[in-house]
Amino acid sequence: MVRAGPAGAQDDGWSRFDIAGREPDANSLILPEGFTSRVVATAGRPAAGSDFLWHIFPDGGATFAVDGGYVYVSNSEVPAEGGGVGAVRFDDDGTIVDSYRILVGTSGNCAGGATPWGTWLSCEEQEGGRVWECDPTTAGQGEVRPALGSFVHEAVAVDADGERLYLTEDRPDGRFYRFTPAAYPDLADGTLEVAAVADGAVTWLPVPDPLAASAPTRTQVPESTAFDGGEGIVVHDGSVFFTTKGDDHVRRYDPATETVEVVYDGSGTLRGVDNITATPDGDLLVAEDGDDLELVLVDASGRIQPMVRCTDNPASEVTGPVFDPSGTRLYFSSQRGGPDGLGRTYEVTGPFRAAAGTPTSTTTGTAATEGDGSDGSGGSGGDGNDWLVPAIGATAVLAGATAVWRLRTRRPAS
Repeated sequence: MVRAGPAGAQDDGWSRFDIAGREPDANSLILPEGFTSRVVATAGRPAAGSDFLWHIFPDGGATFAVDGGYVYVSNSEVPAEGGGVGAVRFDDDGTIVDSYRILVGTSGNCAGGATPWGTWLSCEEQEGGRVWECDPTTAGQGEVRPALGSFVHEAVAVDADGERLYLTEDRPDGRFYRFTPAAYPDLADGTLEVAAVADGAVTWLPVPDPLAASAPTRTQVPESTAFDGGEGIVVHDGSVFFTTKGDDHVRRYDPATETVEVVYDGSGTLRGVDNITATPDGDLLVAEDGDDLELVLVDASGRIQPMVRCTDNPASEVTGPVFDPSGTRLYFSSQRGGPDGLGRTYEVTGPFRAAAGTPTSTTTGTAATEGDGSDGSGGSGGDGNDWLVPAIGATAVLAGATAVWRLRTRRPAS
């Protein structure tokens, strides 16, 4: 089992991310020296560049390069058809030029994933939840992709080399899924499979009823392996990395060998592992749901280093971390941050790339192979209220959100 060693054990460039002893900036973020932040959008208020009101409870996100700049998209984790996806468009120098909605009327849009062909896959985190494929470049409604299954979708990542998609399920007995399109990259049809793990080896088994008309997909294949609260997932350097919040694990699946191993086993200070992305230097960056509300670097040995801490609301979670195409700007949200506790989206700028000649960590390496997966409790359901705060009033939204928040079944940190 890989254990988390102390950050800074050797000088590999991580020292520039040290936030120990530093104070919050004007935006309630604790950042390393030489880094700065700005607020991109605040829930229920017009986003810069348009009259579009930014959604509440922002969650998973991604960036997309477009002519003259790039787009950041962000889910809204609001149930009862109150969710969806918002987008902010930037020019090349980071100036906001537009904002708009690319999906509305969906439920509990938690995380998702970007595709190599330039679309955003938004996942509904609820029983019978679906995946919606959206165009990030223009206002629209997206298109549902039923073939990817109906279950408590958390996140999805595309393996372009293998022409497959990998999906997580946020339930205490959630599963790890693989989808093979019939005609890649068309997602209209294909085969959904579920993982069975034994001594680190993964066997993929067909899901008989992907639309879950007869039973939840996670129960249809009894020999499949339960993963305790599947969360973020990213394809990086030929591997699929995914997190499970119930046991605070980060795992790596190798499609070439069809094996899974533990990269981080929860023995360090990183808690409430959630969304995950890769950094410009090739490490992993994991967002915390609760605990210290940090974005934490993780390398292949399980070593960790906090890089950003949110202090705006201790009942929040950090969501949607992703870098812009230049690798100099990091975007993420505090899901219950901001003056009304309904969400705030940030940009952090700084030297994320190591200076020339500075050693860097990478996510390549060897970790302990896993046995039969993990089971237990600690998953979460959707939460939130309405997409637009002014429609029913911020006070009503916050009261409803607080009630739903208390229903979430997170395993306490230990």
